[in-house]
Amino acid sequence: MVLAQLGGSISRALQQMSNATVIDEKVLNECLNEITRALLQSDVQFKLVRDMQTNIKKIVNLDDLAAGHNKRKIIQQAVFNELCKMLDPGKPSFTPKKGKPSVVMFVGLQGSGKTTTCTKYAYYHQKKGWKPALVCADTFRAGAFDQLKQNATKAKIPFYGSYMESDPVKIAEEGVERFKKENCDLIIVDTSGRHKQEAALFEEMRQVSEATKPDLVIFVMDSSIGQAAFDQAQAFKQSVAVGAVIVTKMDGHAKGGGALSAVAATKSPVIFIGTGEHMDEFEVFDVKPFVSRLLGMGDWSGFMDKIHEVVPMDQQPELLQKLSEGNCTLRIMYEQFQKLLEMGPISQVFSMLPRFSAELMPKGREKESQAKLKRYMTMMDSMTDEELDSSNPKLMNESRMMRIARGSGRRVQEVMEMMEEYKRLAKVWSKMKGLKIPKKGEMSALSRNMNAQHMSKVLPPQILKQIGGMGGLQSLMKQMGSNKDMMGMFGGGDK
Repeated sequence: MVLAQLGGSISRALQQMSNATVIDEKVLNECLNEITRALLQSDVQFKLVRDMQTNIKKIVNLDDLAAGHNKRKIIQQAVFNELCKMLDPGKPSFTPKKGKPSVVMFVGLQGSGKTTTCTKYAYYHQKKGWKPALVCADTFRAGAFDQLKQNATKAKIPFYGSYMESDPVKIAEEGVERFKKENCDLIIVDTSGRHKQEAALFEEMRQVSEATKPDLVIFVMDSSIGQAAFDQAQAFKQSVAVGAVIVTKMDGHAKGGGALSAVAATKSPVIFIGTGEHMDEFEVFDVKPFVSRLLGMGDWSGFMDKIHEVVPMDQQPELLQKLSEGNCTLRIMYEQFQKLLEMGPISQVFSMLPRFSAELMPKGREKESQAKLKRYMTMMDSMTDEELDSSNPKLMNESRMMRIARGSGRRVQEVMEMMEEYKRLAKVWSKMKGLKIPKKGEMSALSRNMNAQHMSKVLPPQILKQIGGMGGLQSLMKQMGSNKDMMGMFGGGDK
């Protein structure tokens, strides 16, 4: 994923500093030079990087720090704060309110993913209870209205556009007026883009803006734009009142650091990031959790939000009960695969856990892993209830596997591979047997009933190594045990 490499480089620089016996000026400079190099290689603007390095040196004055201070922590915190400052303009963007009509205008260069992002933005708010509508004021690009129409129809969102009218200002005005009458509370206007900055583009944007009087103008930017990001963002800001930024294509392997520069140029916050082509591959952007994940420090609140999204609170005791019984069935495996896929990209979920890195997932392997889970689920769709609910692998003889292969359109070899995966998962699950189910007000089941020794047997070796061995696991479990969200997930804590 974009910025995973940058996060890995900064984490390694901080780790190398932590390994030093004495933290002196030389060690600090080496660490900062590594971080500077990583940021510049990721296309972050030079002035921003230079200012960041200067600020950290001012904060971390090694001569003034008393002997008792933890210099490593002070340096890490200073790096964290400066990265947050780079991404945070210090002011929130306009937030639409339900029931009150708001007009949001999208601007950006052609090819930045503007039209798709408009629909994602509408779809996100629709799920949260808004009544969104889309207006296609892009008359420059052939097929723009067709694309918006297709996206909107798929997401069941009302839309407006015209094949006959060539004046984008007229279309925008008519569309906004129509949806206000229909009591839509979030009217999204998609505008024309160009291959490069042109006077005609900015003039058109100004006219559309004057006609629709948007409450918020969102600048959509491709994460792979590179060093040009700062100048591009600044040019848009000078033409229309950009109030927020959405960064797209964050699922690729481009450097992506230029995206960080756009915030400084527009002095507007990043509010969402696009992490894929699908409608739900769209994340709310929050500076501190993002930087925390970037530095391998995790994002517990984001992780817990993901868990709560796919495992509602009323279903969590049931999941724990199954864990405590230690008997894993194919149906349980199916449900867990389903929940894993609902949580989003695997590397994104990994990055939310402290000491994990998005780099843990080899390039190109994430989509392959997700496709494999979907294949397994297709095969399980061809099974009988008896096969799905049995915890006896011997039930699955050769004739049954041949029938499942035929029914799912897969090879017998693939069914056998799935059964091997099931046996491996059943073995891990069996080690959870006897886990005590906590009652209301009790401590977290995980921290109370499972020690690091137990967990080390369950975790795959490469993940245990990534956490930092037994010591890292003990530290991680301590965090988990003290986290209120974690306790809530497992039924403990005050309610």
